[in-house]
Order: sequence, then structure tokens, then C-alpha cells
Amino acid sequence: MLYIFDLGNVIVDIDFKRVLGVWSKLSSVPLATLTERFTMGDIFQQHERGEISDEDFARRFSDEMGLSLSFEQFATGWQAIFVGLRPEVIEIMKKLREEGHRVVVLSNTNRLHCDYWPQHYPEVAAAADHMYLSQDLGMRKPDADIYHHVLNNENHPPEQAVFFDDVAANIEAAKALGINAVHVTDKTVIPAYFS
Repeated sequence: MLYIFDLGNVIVDIDFKRVLGVWSKLSSVPLATLTERFTMGDIFQQHERGEISDEDFARRFSDEMGLSLSFEQFATGWQAIFVGLRPEVIEIMKKLREEGHRVVVLSNTNRLHCDYWPQHYPEVAAAADHMYLSQDLGMRKPDADIYHHVLNNENHPPEQAVFFDDVAANIEAAKALGINAVHVTDKTVIPAYFS
């Protein structure tokens, strides 16, 4: 079997409120204002597909949010998204590999975050056979192309794949292709699936 794990809120807990909290402190823009303005729109998606540079993303996203921050301040806030590793998921990934299954990570991510989490959470790459990252591939979930890419690369048909993700749209897109998809709504879902 092929087991495909998303990263954020599946293997590593993330929280965008932490990002906005840092930006609020650094810019003096009220947190409530930033929360209202925050969307994962075109600029966000272009960055995750590797179509724009980190600096370009920081400048354009800051403009969109009404923030006046240096690139370093922006990046400091952007890295604050990471809360901590889910060690129970890492253990499950390792066990699956020991049993002879393929275990991969498929994440919508970006260069700024990839400068951070591999250093702080080296266990993720160590527990996976391969990392499929949106900004390296030039495509992102829920686009069907990214799922086809993983299946083709791993040489597995969709019915021999299980996909774990916290975003409903990504789950629906995977199911539409015949992949067994599990919506990770909290920390208990993955351990329960394997129990």
C-alpha cells in the first residue's frame, strides 16, 4: 500500500493565529483586523506553487493585509505557524515502512516554511520514503494533477493508496480519483484508523 500524509495538522500541528499574533505585535495592526483580512487567495497559492519568490510574496501579502513589515519581520511571523510535532503519527509512519509499505508526504507548502520545518522537525523526512512539496512540483492540492503525479511516481493505482489530510476539499479531490481518503479533523483520527 501507499500511505500519503499531509504535513500541517496531520504530522505537525500548525496555527495561523500564531502568525497573525506576531505580525500584529510587530506592526501594531490589531489582531482582529488581521484576522478579518487573512485569506489564502491567489498570492498565497502562487507562492505554494513556487511561482513567486519569498520576497515578492512577503511584499504582496503584506500589501494585501495592510502591514508594514520588513522581510525579516514577515518571515519571523510566517515561521510562527508551527506548534509542534505529532510523535504518534511519526511512529505510525515508521511502523508502516517497517511493514514494507510506501510512506510519503504530500504538502502544500512554500520555500519560507521549508527553510524552517526540516531543521526543527527532521523526524518528518526521516519517517518518509519521499517528500512531495507543492512549491517543488509547481502544483498544489486539491488540483488533480498533483495526486496523479504522486500515484504515477510511486507506481501505485489509486485504490492502493490511503491519503490523510485536514482540508475537506483535498479529501474530496482525492476521493474523486479513487484514492482512499481520510479527513483528519483532530489528533485522534490517524491513531484510531490504525488501531
